[in-house]
Amino acid sequence: MTPAWRASDYASVMGDAHAVPVAPDPVPEPHWVARSDTLAAELGLQAWLETPQALSILAGHTEAGAWPTRATAYSGHQFGAWAGQLGDGRALLLGELDSPGGLVEVQLKGSGLTPFSRMGDGRAVLRSSIREFLCSEAMHALGIPTTRALAIVGSPLPVRRETVETAALVTRVASSFVRFGHFEHFAHTAGDEDALKRLADWVIARHYPALAEEAQPYAALLREVTLRTAGLMAQWQAVGFCHGVMNTDNMSIAGLTLDYGPFGFMDGFDPGHICNHTDQGGRYAYARQPNVAFWNLHALAQGLMPLIGDPDEALAALEPYKTAFPAALIARLRAKLGLRAERDEDRDLADDLLRLMAAGRADFTISFRRLSSFSTAEGADNASVRDLFVDGPAFDAWAQRYRDRLRAEASVDAERAACMNRVNPKFVLRNHLADIAIQRARDGDFGAIHHLLAVLERPFDEQPDQEAYAAFPPDWARHLEVSCSS
Repeated sequence: MTPAWRASDYASVMGDAHAVPVAPDPVPEPHWVARSDTLAAELGLQAWLETPQALSILAGHTEAGAWPTRATAYSGHQFGAWAGQLGDGRALLLGELDSPGGLVEVQLKGSGLTPFSRMGDGRAVLRSSIREFLCSEAMHALGIPTTRALAIVGSPLPVRRETVETAALVTRVASSFVRFGHFEHFAHTAGDEDALKRLADWVIARHYPALAEEAQPYAALLREVTLRTAGLMAQWQAVGFCHGVMNTDNMSIAGLTLDYGPFGFMDGFDPGHICNHTDQGGRYAYARQPNVAFWNLHALAQGLMPLIGDPDEALAALEPYKTAFPAALIARLRAKLGLRAERDEDRDLADDLLRLMAAGRADFTISFRRLSSFSTAEGADNASVRDLFVDGPAFDAWAQRYRDRLRAEASVDAERAACMNRVNPKFVLRNHLADIAIQRARDGDFGAIHHLLAVLERPFDEQPDQEAYAAFPPDWARHLEVSCSS
């Protein structure tokens, strides 16, 4: 049964100049690499994905559609510098789909050249496609807002990156693929204020309809995106996730994690961790992500200024970030520590734990997961946690404060452990796990992708038969480097 596709509403609002009709360049000899059964079920596409038509369309053969696929124009700041016009250089908007969970946009990534490809080839490779597919679905399972990935289609078509690799297409799904950069583009293009207004009105009507009743709907839009971005940053920081390329064209107007390139979940905790080896200055290091997001929101505000008009209103719309982000982060840290009540000293307790972790590069995910086993009994050695820290006496001093804090709210260890295990994942997509799946896929074994996906879809469950996926990373994983082409 063919899905109830329809043409993109974004294209009808913005027109051919800004949502350019582009036919995908299908890959030869397409084959399935991976599919998300979970997302397919949510979209009602399980049966369709089993058909030859699905493989054909998701490989770029869209001649069966009654409308053109589209590449959208946007601009943005990259590594803090204005980059001018960018746009969908290797992605095409396939159309929209009514799903049981609401209206979604469907996009093909790696579908060939567009007018915005610049010096690129419009392709994606198998390596980067597997990483995006797995992390999109892993982040969703963690409860973090994200674009989703329905499938990967592979091909023997050679594509040159650092070496010659093979091509792949990822089918991406999201409530919206509109970026901060879309607004920057129209605000910086002479004579395009009408297009900017059409875009803003469409985003409000589609995603934030209640804002249409506000006295200043465009400032209200900025405030809503500010709050969503603050919440997203708190979620990233709380799981040790590093995006790697937080350019304004990679920031979502819907508050989603967008564009998985040189991302990484930290192994040993290092606030200065840089997951993108091309980020020489560390602009997008882990500890800098919240401030970069705030910087990007200022760029969005500048993009909306022709509509907002009053700079004070724009600044007022940004102001909530300063309190919303730290409030969201400390709330998540309290939950990770198993604290029910709110106390002023909780921030120091959490910060001091993070300092101890950083001093010895304690594993971020394992440290918080093991902390659920912490015993409040007097004299308990808590060796399984203590052994993670290089400075045992310093941990002991912190542990006594933590024990006192838990006792003050009459915490019951077993109940607290269950609560902590619901927010501290046991399984995350570590780089070495993705690398193993990629290497096996290059050898024609796609089973490792599906097995890893099944584990990552249950990140908080014990899964005792999958302990290898929760173990410390091997020594060779320290030498893995990820770049923008990854």
